[in-house]
Amino acid sequence: MLAPTGPVPTTPPPNPLMRKAQELEAAFLSEMLQHAGLDGASDSFGGGAGEEQFSSFLRMEQARQMVAHGGIGLAEQLFRAMGGGKE
Repeated sequence: MLAPTGPVPTTPPPNPLMRKAQELEAAFLSEMLQHAGLDGASDSFGGGAGEEQFSSFLRMEQARQMVAHGGIGLAEQLFRAMGGGKE
């Protein structure tokens, strides 16, 4: 196995305000997925006492992945509205 030969590129840590805006966008998207009927509760887990709880975990992770891949732009708008766009 070869060892890295140069400096490892680093990315700056995410802005805490932007992280919170992204969390809020993910929560919003999760609710929209549920109301759109895309929570998969009837097909994903096959019923049982924990189905509602576990389907919400799946829906939230799907929403987080949507935000990680650009989302709907809500996080950026919230970030700017909270003064995060000012340097």
